Amino acid sequence: MDQPVSLRERKKNQTRYLLMRTALDLFEQRGFDQVSVAEVAAASSVSKKTVFNYFACKEDLILGAGKHHIDEPAVVVRERRPGQTPHGAMREYLLTALAERQPMIGLSDSPYVRRLQKLIANTPALTARNLHYQGQSRRLLAEVLVEEGVSEVSASLIAAQILAVQEVLAATNAHRVIAGESPDAVYPDAVAATEHAFHLLERGLGDLLRRPKASVTPPGTD
Repeated sequence: MDQPVSLRERKKNQTRYLLMRTALDLFEQRGFDQVSVAEVAAASSVSKKTVFNYFACKEDLILGAGKHHIDEPAVVVRERRPGQTPHGAMREYLLTALAERQPMIGLSDSPYVRRLQKLIANTPALTARNLHYQGQSRRLLAEVLVEEGVSEVSASLIAAQILAVQEVLAATNAHRVIAGESPDAVYPDAVAATEHAFHLLERGLGDLLRRPKASVTPPGTD
């Protein structure tokens, strides 16, 4: 059974959500670069120090809700069942996330999540920080593969390919939802795209899109 959340933890969570929602309101109204952490603190009736007790940097006021996903690919691969490949485990993980309409795969119609997605997409500082976290996720996954005996170069290549699939799929789904499609409408295409992406990953590119050789006209046949 789940352990009950203590009063202290509930209050901490309430403060965290207050700071995140206040920051989102202010950043949408005035722009991310035009709002200071001190202003977010003042609007939330807390000190600037309190903000940094909850968030390591200003960007995390927006990105912090998803930081727990950074190590998930590494955990998924490390804990995969016998006989399962790393990419097979990630395929299963992403299909489950799609079925659950999780925000991390871009398939959530929560108004709050959609506001976050729009702000991130339109704010270079947030986009850059998000890329930094994606890099952390790739490094953690590569470390797991190295633990299993793969060379560092191979581990980095494998991790980059697996997580590039996740990033492209999530971005595609989020773009459609932000444009107004419902997650339920996007879901069948999202599942098909996931299956296709991991089929390519598993089989390799092979001869896909090999450019035909130019035909050569034998001399004297003009």
